[in-house]
Amino acid sequence: MPKHEYVIHHTKGFRKRRGLNWTALGFMYAAYYVCRYSFKFATPGLHETYGYTTTQLADIWAIWSIAYGTGQLINGLISDRIGGKKCMQIGAIATVILNLLFGFSSLPGMFSSFALIYLVNGYFQAFGAPGMVKINAAWFHRTERGTFSGIFGGMIQLGKAAIGFIAPWILSGMLVFGNALIGEGEWVWLFRIPPILTVLAVIFMTLAVKETPDEAGFPNEIEDEVDNTDGVTVTLAHSFKTIFTNPFVWFYAFAYAATGAVRHSSDQLSNLFFSEQLGLDMVKNIPTIVMITFIIEPFVAFSGSLISGIVSDKFYGGQRAPVAMVLYFITAAVIVVSAVLLEQGFIQPGHLGVIIGCLVLLAISFTINSTHSLVGAAAPMDIGGKKMAGFASGVIDSFQYYGSAVGMMLTGRVLDATQEAHGWLYWYVIMAFFGLCGGFSMLMLIRKHKRMDAMNIKMAS
Repeated sequence: MPKHEYVIHHTKGFRKRRGLNWTALGFMYAAYYVCRYSFKFATPGLHETYGYTTTQLADIWAIWSIAYGTGQLINGLISDRIGGKKCMQIGAIATVILNLLFGFSSLPGMFSSFALIYLVNGYFQAFGAPGMVKINAAWFHRTERGTFSGIFGGMIQLGKAAIGFIAPWILSGMLVFGNALIGEGEWVWLFRIPPILTVLAVIFMTLAVKETPDEAGFPNEIEDEVDNTDGVTVTLAHSFKTIFTNPFVWFYAFAYAATGAVRHSSDQLSNLFFSEQLGLDMVKNIPTIVMITFIIEPFVAFSGSLISGIVSDKFYGGQRAPVAMVLYFITAAVIVVSAVLLEQGFIQPGHLGVIIGCLVLLAISFTINSTHSLVGAAAPMDIGGKKMAGFASGVIDSFQYYGSAVGMMLTGRVLDATQEAHGWLYWYVIMAFFGLCGGFSMLMLIRKHKRMDAMNIKMAS
């Protein structure tokens, strides 16, 4: 496809002020991720301490995902009414409180109590994404959103990189605040230390972020192709009706369910995979190569998000579906190859098996995260504009977590039933299936768009 040229001219000083805005937002959302992904590193400890099965651990994340997805729907509407900044503040403060509640209580020993805390935590974390997307919709033109969604994807991945570095350090045993000794493998500290970063991030965001360029002294800087009138808030009824009746929202939503199923399964179950499939100690002695993989994986994911965003902006004029379709099919192909490697005995305990397992994890992260920012951040801004991007994001992103819940519940049960005979083979099989679902959803969206364009041309003539 020929390259499209879209040159956006901005007032002097605008890009610098926008950079401060999205840096503060990026660090805020990265802090959400630091608290969110501490669970991943706690799973082996929960398994060892309380005997939680793979099904139970997968169900905890599934419960979190359902709460988060439902929260996206509700909080997306709320963000269109009260603004994105307030939403991000509410979610951050609640996340800090809930993590500390879990980290300083005896509730982990009771599965139902642990699951309940994570359900509530999931709802409040769902204030973050709609708020972030809504603010960004007012600061970026349509043909800039793919690129900057990729950059924001990188900021988000900083949270994963941070916990990938911090968690092994905590689990290795260290001294905190002088006399408070953390023993080796004391995973409860994963829920005590990360909230500190979230507190710092919410203070920075509160001081630095403005909802719109107008508030920062740059009036009429960004023309909103959806609704360019003043303000960024609308009534709940107007946002609900407009977004729910837009057919493209639902194609993106079903595709994003596939993103969630693959992305969260590969993220949240990877520690158990290394422990059970490859026989590694993931509690007290995480191998160096695995630690390196966890640290660089977010940067691999960021590169995928950034490249896909640039391609959709510069080569497709802000269209997201054609790029996303190809990426979903590539994701499925990568995972199928991984399944073949495991079935043929290449991903087994031993040095070679660990190396291949790490490379597979990085390959999956690159491909599936290429769709993450594209479908979950850029597309909602395109559909909802500055006034309704919050709810558009809420609807689409909710399906990421509904897909995650379905995928995790299915995967946990299938692995418990087949692991003795087939190892973690069906982990790959299930993820490949969801990758195909995402690709076909985008294919159907493209066809729907062509039919609507043809109909509009016919009516105009």
